Amino acid sequence: MEIQDPSGGYRYITCQIQNCSDKTMTVQFSGGTDRDSLTVQDDYIFLQTTSANRTKYYVSYRRNAFVQMKLPKYALPKDLQIISTDENQVFVAVQEWYQTDTYNLYQSDPQGVYYSILLENVRSTKQPEENVLIDILEVRGVKGVFLANQKIDGKVTTLITYNKGRDWDFLNPPDIDMNGKPTNCKPPDCYLHLHLRWADNPYVSGTVHTKDTAPGLIMGAGNLGSQLVEYKEEMYITSDCGNTWRQVFEEEHHILYLDHGGVIVAIKDTSIPLKILKFSIDEGQTWSTHNFTSTSVFVDGLLSEPGDETLVMTVFGHISYRSDWELVKVDFRPSFPRECTDDDYESWELTNLQGDRCIMGQQRSFRKRKITSWCIKGRSFTSALTSKVCECVNSDFLCDYGFERSAPLKSESSKCFADFWFNPEAPPEDCVLGQAYTSSTGYRKVISNVCEGGVDLQQNLAQHMCPLIAPKGLQISIREESLAIKPGEDITFIVRQEQGDVLNTKYQVDLGDGFKAIYVNLTMTGEPIRHHYENPGIYRVSVKAENVAGHDEAVVFIQVNSPLQALNLEVVPVVGRNQEVNLTAIILPKNPNLTVFYWWIGNNLQPLLTLESFLVTKFAETGDIRVTVQASCGSSMLQDSKVVHVFDNFHVLPLKFTKHLDVYNPDIPEWREDIGRVVTRLLAKETNIPEETLMTVVKPGLPTAADLHVLLPANQPKRKRSVTSDKRIAAIKQALNAHNISFFLRGGYWVLVTLADSSSDSQRIGGGSGYWAIVILFVICLVAVGAFILYKFKRKLPGRNVYAQMHNEKEQEMTSPVNHSEDTQNIIQGEEFIDDDLDSQTLGNARVTPSGRSGNLNSYRVPLLLMPVSVQSQAITQAWF
Repeated sequence: MEIQDPSGGYRYITCQIQNCSDKTMTVQFSGGTDRDSLTVQDDYIFLQTTSANRTKYYVSYRRNAFVQMKLPKYALPKDLQIISTDENQVFVAVQEWYQTDTYNLYQSDPQGVYYSILLENVRSTKQPEENVLIDILEVRGVKGVFLANQKIDGKVTTLITYNKGRDWDFLNPPDIDMNGKPTNCKPPDCYLHLHLRWADNPYVSGTVHTKDTAPGLIMGAGNLGSQLVEYKEEMYITSDCGNTWRQVFEEEHHILYLDHGGVIVAIKDTSIPLKILKFSIDEGQTWSTHNFTSTSVFVDGLLSEPGDETLVMTVFGHISYRSDWELVKVDFRPSFPRECTDDDYESWELTNLQGDRCIMGQQRSFRKRKITSWCIKGRSFTSALTSKVCECVNSDFLCDYGFERSAPLKSESSKCFADFWFNPEAPPEDCVLGQAYTSSTGYRKVISNVCEGGVDLQQNLAQHMCPLIAPKGLQISIREESLAIKPGEDITFIVRQEQGDVLNTKYQVDLGDGFKAIYVNLTMTGEPIRHHYENPGIYRVSVKAENVAGHDEAVVFIQVNSPLQALNLEVVPVVGRNQEVNLTAIILPKNPNLTVFYWWIGNNLQPLLTLESFLVTKFAETGDIRVTVQASCGSSMLQDSKVVHVFDNFHVLPLKFTKHLDVYNPDIPEWREDIGRVVTRLLAKETNIPEETLMTVVKPGLPTAADLHVLLPANQPKRKRSVTSDKRIAAIKQALNAHNISFFLRGGYWVLVTLADSSSDSQRIGGGSGYWAIVILFVICLVAVGAFILYKFKRKLPGRNVYAQMHNEKEQEMTSPVNHSEDTQNIIQGEEFIDDDLDSQTLGNARVTPSGRSGNLNSYRVPLLLMPVSVQSQAITQAWF
């Protein structure tokens, strides 16, 4: 049975029907199976598994263990349809990787494991409900005979085989049509082709009709010509199993065989109402008509009474589309005066299209009623007469697994050659040390062929002892199919081996966290290895299989990490065009070695990927540009997005706050955002400057500092102007110097906002193609000294206050006047102070170290960039953070 397991897949389990319970169920197939793929036919059970877009097919013969079905190595099937499983053999149609509307026909050994090609490019049709119909038909009544429609270069032709697909040939056309006129259809330019469609209605026969108790009798719809034509459905019949054909109707008819084929009933396949049927008692040579009803009916189907000997049939249909079904019974028994005797029969011998009588290793003769006899065959009739075993010839053998014939259809002289990927001398995969195996000659006898003596293409088979084979194709996989797990989560490892000895092989398992073990028969028993990792990290899991002949190793890396809890994108909200800006992603918990960052700039659908949590970029266009980052760690992914305002010109005024603010600074984005809004609102109110032209950006870290961005008013021409000429700057400085900007803080303190250096001018950020350094005067408050020391420096990576360290100058570390939590401390960034006259192009190459400070590392930018970003401006108005 097939059940769904908790992981969402499906598993195949078995139990004895007399005592079937949860305790008695056993897993016959260790891996997950595809839903609804379990198929049971005769002695075979089939199922399939799909992984990494590759499907594998398995078979169980007589309820033994499942074995992978061995198709040619590079068949790479997209679909597999079971055609037949009788006579201790499997016929399958396989749609290979290069096929769209055709399948290849394969034949197996008795166990259904090893498959050889029989016929390529058999036409297929996909039905509306995803059902696939394949144009191949097993002729009932004579074993080994099949019809198939082959499609090559859009041309469909009908082929027939008499020896289970070993040889194929075209159907010989009749010399005259149903009216006695010459058909002028001569091979090799013209043959008979038949439609091999199944009927949608189960109560009609379809396009080709055969019957087990009427051997040799085939009736079907088709046409004469170089190929099959869809709209031509003339009816043809043969009574000698495809050797000679006759045309009987010009249109398609539904067929019903009665009395072992002694009576053939035909009703036209049409949408108009009928009251006439046709029947023949001489294998279709002459036809009579019969009015089965006085009122015409729309025929829905034909039925016969149980038993092959019956002469009673039923036509059912309806008089109108709103009427109920009408059933009309037709009894042909009164038309026959008596039962047949032995004198009423004659024999006929089965031959193929070349006239050979030895087919499937025997000569077979059948008996049929004489055309002149008008009698009932009855229940005691048997068609088989005699059979005689023949000596074996080349046509009794087909190519073994791994071999193919040089000619695709009929060719007695064609030989079997080994495919390039197959080594006939190599021992089989299941070869066990101490046992013997036989190498293939390239041929195997057609199954159910009973020939004896004569040619034996399997003779002189070399016997070899199975050597000790080194392990090959060792694989270690995770049953849960995820290489990223949480700490403490159970994980199951499964070890498989494609080739090599397993009884004399030791398996050394190292799970990467100190657990090591040695196993024997590990791949034979299929026993999983269960484990869990307590601590986050990357673990190298390895399995080494080794015996005297050699070794093989399989490795898998396991990522153990906690799910991402928070992600915040930090970026300066206002930047100059073509100026470098640092985008920084802050994640919790901090796990940089296991996180991949995806960066989207503007409307670009192709992200940039980095293994670091920051990205240095430029914006070539002015406007509002949205920046989005996704952090992916294991099975968890978070996203944050910010809008960056890009201008050609704007002013920056550095601000400082009274020291009381540092005590209450939690250093989180929401707090900094609220402080910035308060300062902006107070400045706008005090100076009567439009609030939308001001933006206060509070920087991460301590001491608390901010930058006031003074933007150009909307709809004002962009032109360069001096800093001192801007009346807004003067008004802002006047308000700040007058100590008019302050707000109330918890604890009874008022926070005063002033310029970082009241004597300095604001800095103007300009656009253009050149590099513009940002020169800002910054004040460090040394609590112990109580003095102000001014440093002039060039700043890079403004989003995280990370600066380049140049000329081996000593790093100046900022200290916090209060004790913060560990998370807050890690956000505090180091700063570097360098001379103003250094080359500006040497900046921006610092790498953020795990401690959060700038380290003395080799200069480089982002470690992993898949493609450059094309920045496009977009009109988006949104508050920062």
